[in-house]
Amino acid sequence: MRRQKLEVADIFHRHGAAWRRANAGHVSLGQLQVISAVENCRSAVLGGHVERCEDCGHSRIAYNSCRNRHCPKCQGAAAKDWLAAREADLLPGGYFHLVFTLPAEIAPIAYQNKAVVYDLLFRTAAETLLTIAADPRHLGARIGATAVLHSWGSAMTHHPHLHMIVPGGGISLDGKRWVACRPGFLVSVRVLSRLFRRLFLAGLADAHAAGRLAFFGELDSLRNRAAFTAHLAPLKRKNWFVYAKPPFAGPQAVLAYLARYTHRVAISNSRLLALDERGVTFRYKDYRRDGRARPRTMTLAPTEFIRRFLLHILPKGFHRIRHYGLLASATCKANIARARELIAMPVPVTDPPAEHDGADPAAVAADHRPPCPCCGGRMIIVETFERCGAPRAPPSSDVGVRSATP
Repeated sequence: MRRQKLEVADIFHRHGAAWRRANAGHVSLGQLQVISAVENCRSAVLGGHVERCEDCGHSRIAYNSCRNRHCPKCQGAAAKDWLAAREADLLPGGYFHLVFTLPAEIAPIAYQNKAVVYDLLFRTAAETLLTIAADPRHLGARIGATAVLHSWGSAMTHHPHLHMIVPGGGISLDGKRWVACRPGFLVSVRVLSRLFRRLFLAGLADAHAAGRLAFFGELDSLRNRAAFTAHLAPLKRKNWFVYAKPPFAGPQAVLAYLARYTHRVAISNSRLLALDERGVTFRYKDYRRDGRARPRTMTLAPTEFIRRFLLHILPKGFHRIRHYGLLASATCKANIARARELIAMPVPVTDPPAEHDGADPAAVAADHRPPCPCCGGRMIIVETFERCGAPRAPPSSDVGVRSATP
């Protein structure tokens, strides 16, 4: 398996121990667990297995993945599984991409209260969209949406925002017809931004009154109700950023886009360029520039790179992909079937997924196993070994060797 020249794991290996010592007492257990997972991912520490090609007999050692959702190396297979499940839920016609962004003044509060504020971002953005879409003065229909949380900008700064993928229409309020949006236009982003601002600020004030927000460091003064109210007051007059990108060309374009967004982490290994005496150099996009001037490079001290990476560790158990309206999990299948009926689209007949339920874990892993580098054949597992272990013997490259999967 081809390895990236430079990985986030290399930065943690070289500078992680010193960073942990320098920040002892100021690092959460979740952050420490992510550092450990990224450092050990696909190494002998996690154990592994020996794979052999069914056709030519080529063998190789493959170490286990950490499967941490913040690890740059573990998201490809997860994205493939998720997209395969979502493909059956796609509706014909255009899809829209909306972005709900929190103002910079709220970002520090969000960082110190991730579970509360990020959840509020999800709930208020979804309520805003569903409410406006159901209004007869706008679309007058029940719509669905898939929302994905991102907390970073291209330079890994803290920039909480929500991506929403929305079908270009919905089921009428009486449930008797499909209501398509106007070509290239879903609902007014100006109306969305104003309702989103009102709902979010009201929800944040309620969370403060209920004692659900914590403040420390430079934000310690916001514990006081009057100071907190004064801090939010200017935001009631500020324009909040809700952006609607042009509609997708069709369902396949939606899938291609989701593949890049649903399981993304703060920075991918492919963006890393160098780790040397100057620091960590990586590619990023400067959205204040246009065209060819937008791609840039940045060099950060290793300690600052690690700090920025860890800004985006989510609370344990927090769901960063959620579905609303017609796509809400409890009623999704029935709603999709009804929508297709109203659009006069035949329900597709597909084979049930061959993975997961009751499946052999080795078989599931094989779904994403790279093919043989020699002949492109299918690799099968011929031996497994435990954490910090090693195979019984070095992999053999003898052609024609056959062995059953354990």
